[in-house]
Amino acid sequence: MEFFPKVVFVLFILGESISITETVVVTWGIMLVLMIIAFLVGRNFEKIPHGIQNVLEVLYEGIGNLIKVTMGEERPGFIPYIGTLTLYLTVANLIGLITFRPPTADLSTTLALALITFILTQIEGIRRKGFLDYLKGFFEPLAFMAPLNFLGALTNPFALAFRLFGNIVAGIVIMGLVYQAVPIVIPVPLHFYFEIFSGILQTFIFIMLTLTFIAMAAD
Repeated sequence: MEFFPKVVFVLFILGESISITETVVVTWGIMLVLMIIAFLVGRNFEKIPHGIQNVLEVLYEGIGNLIKVTMGEERPGFIPYIGTLTLYLTVANLIGLITFRPPTADLSTTLALALITFILTQIEGIRRKGFLDYLKGFFEPLAFMAPLNFLGALTNPFALAFRLFGNIVAGIVIMGLVYQAVPIVIPVPLHFYFEIFSGILQTFIFIMLTLTFIAMAAD
């Protein structure tokens, strides 16, 4: 059981070596598969959905309803981002079932995703309120609370990143310890919780916190 991702190969560019870890390779693989599926479904789009198109349309409607409940009726523009995030996180969290190390077990991945959400949150807050009104919000309800409000905004991406990273790594560590202690057949039910249930749950939590942070910044 290895805590850190392994280096798969090394690139040499302009005399500098760049280590490519399994996190990067698996992430590339996930993106490639999702892009191929998106291309095939989009190319063969039909008015009466069936098969995988049906599944994706249900996912689209579900995310749209979740955004309406969390952020209001007027923000359907977030469906592509939240939908992409949902698909990637779901696959990334569950890919351990086929023996690959989940990219979300690498803090660099979760920090990158949290940073994207943080930037989007600030952009949406400024767009909805205007720069001065958005800045003014940090001095409410009392001016002396501004440092705490700024600190709270800056810690949101770290809370997102470490929550997802910690839970996925914890599942890997626990399953590794279980496999060392008992036969292979016994841990099978534990996979349902630590990899399937927990993986889907962590995706949902990340998505809900993302929507909540954006809604709070814009209101």
